[in-house]
Amino acid sequence: MGTNDRQLAPERSCILTRRTAPKSELIRLALGPDGRVAPDIRGKAPGRGAYIGVGKAALEEAMAKGKLKPALARAFKDGKAVAPDTLADDIEAALERNALDRMGLEARGGTLINGSEKVEKAARSGKLCLLLHAADASEDGNKRLDQAWRVGGGDQRGLVLFADRTMLSSALGRENVVHVGLTDRAAAKRVRDALSRWHAFLEPHATLEGGASAPPAAENEDEG
Repeated sequence: MGTNDRQLAPERSCILTRRTAPKSELIRLALGPDGRVAPDIRGKAPGRGAYIGVGKAALEEAMAKGKLKPALARAFKDGKAVAPDTLADDIEAALERNALDRMGLEARGGTLINGSEKVEKAARSGKLCLLLHAADASEDGNKRLDQAWRVGGGDQRGLVLFADRTMLSSALGRENVVHVGLTDRAAAKRVRDALSRWHAFLEPHATLEGGASAPPAAENEDEG
């Protein structure tokens, strides 16, 4: 998000740190009828919301030290608001689902492509707006497509995801998805924004460009 966009975007404060940031960079918590709070990643749930702007580890620490409960009480003006013990995991799952669902929508809309040869060709011809690698993609495969993207005028390297090929394949309804390319600028921004929120919650001090800590690379990277 650019400086001007940040200035114009509605802002909220994290209930734990009091840090103010655009709503899109924070995670909204909604209060259910039973008094339990739950993540509202898309900000669509009715009623008053509370916002957090910390990563998973910091949230778990705040919960362990009893800091979240009074913060929720102040935010919702209701001492009965209860956060489940699984809140941090629930947020992670919701962010993951939101990002993968976004990619699935783009795939169905025709703005997302996969397959090493297809992605490489689009990258070299300057048609890619965003290049993504599965967490278990091989280093050699990543380097080859990164180089193709640079040749086509793209960034230095693609983004390494937390999602492995199994997760990507399931989300996109395709087989053995290892590398993904977005061919539309607006679609690329939508996907990148969703991925940034997910990655930031798990690794708040890392940049999305650095990617996630990937498991050992698979030896065979053939994909359809």
